[in-house]
Amino acid sequence: MTTIIDGKETSRQVLQNLHVEIEQLKQAGHTPGLAVVLVGEDPASRVYVNSKVRACEELGIYSQKWTLPTETTQDELVQLIHQLNADTRIHGILVQSPPPEHIDEQAVILNIDPRKDVDGFHPINVAKLVLEDPSGFVPCTPLGCMELLRVYGIPTQGKHAVVIGRSMIVGKPMANLLVAKNANATVTIAHSRTADLPGLCRTADILVAAVGRPGLVTADFIKPGAVVLDVGINRVEDATRPRGYRIVGDVDFASVQPVCSAITPVPGGVGPMTIAMLMSNTVKACKLACGV
Repeated sequence: MTTIIDGKETSRQVLQNLHVEIEQLKQAGHTPGLAVVLVGEDPASRVYVNSKVRACEELGIYSQKWTLPTETTQDELVQLIHQLNADTRIHGILVQSPPPEHIDEQAVILNIDPRKDVDGFHPINVAKLVLEDPSGFVPCTPLGCMELLRVYGIPTQGKHAVVIGRSMIVGKPMANLLVAKNANATVTIAHSRTADLPGLCRTADILVAAVGRPGLVTADFIKPGAVVLDVGINRVEDATRPRGYRIVGDVDFASVQPVCSAITPVPGGVGPMTIAMLMSNTVKACKLACGV
């Protein structure tokens, strides 16, 4: 029978453990702090930002939410980041992606102190991931995927992992985590130019779909017994739903579930782990800053 990998329950366990750790830090005089910055009026981004602030409140993490108008200039945003870099109450800084088109997102990332880059996007943290330096920060979504594999006892050593997607947010860091010495998988990165994508995916013991195309991965992509991690979060129109849409992944769950041994649903799989890992990175940043 196929195992449904429950990201909601796993994230609840992660946050429960973090709550204990945060209370211990507070008793020692250290309160983790996270600043979340939103530029513009994107409704989905507002939802994500509010959920991150709410998670901080529930855990007892000090939080600042900065909501800036769409017309905020690059210089104004960078000035705020420098202010947050210097604020000793803040251990993590997150600028919600994507910003308005006139904002150079990479330039923004470069101005975040890498010791406060809890998204793990600064080049110094990217290098630390490649070098397997544990003092760096790993992007939250792939880190959450690895936690799900660990919690569910899914072995990676000697396994062939195929990652569909080559973004710096998920695909590339996911591949680096899987190939690292503590995971020891053999990794192939696939993308839009990959020849015979279904055939390549059928060689995977672990398949990670992170490409942003609803229902791309169907049963003919799956080797019987493979583990499937669906990172996709896509809105598709659905007139039967009150909001007029539903959320689906990159995997056609109905056709893939009978073939694989374990799978993450969407929603309720990888998604909840992303915020949990952001909270975890914030606690880690506090501990590193305080020398705990």
